[in-house]
Amino acid sequence: MHVQIVTFNLKGISEEEYQKLAEAVAPAFAEMPGLISKHWLADAETNTYGGSYVWRDREAMEAYAGSAIFATMAANPNLENVTSRDFAILEAPTRVTGALAAA
Repeated sequence: MHVQIVTFNLKGISEEEYQKLAEAVAPAFAEMPGLISKHWLADAETNTYGGSYVWRDREAMEAYAGSAIFATMAANPNLENVTSRDFAILEAPTRVTGALAAA
């Protein structure tokens, strides 16, 4: 499994407008092959938003990173400073804390 953390800042759009956009596109994320879960992130104080994605494997994450939905998000003029980081999961301690049982 892999975790991907995507962050960005809002530009020219309010948090309320962003929430409506997120709710509208959430079903498309729910259909992504290999996506176990996505947690939508928001920190209004620092104007930092994004997502924490748990992927079945690195290949699924890379497929998303090369998808039209990712390219559209990265090119959205209302989202700036887009970053994406990939993390491998340490499976043994993660299993102890119960996260792998849910996946």
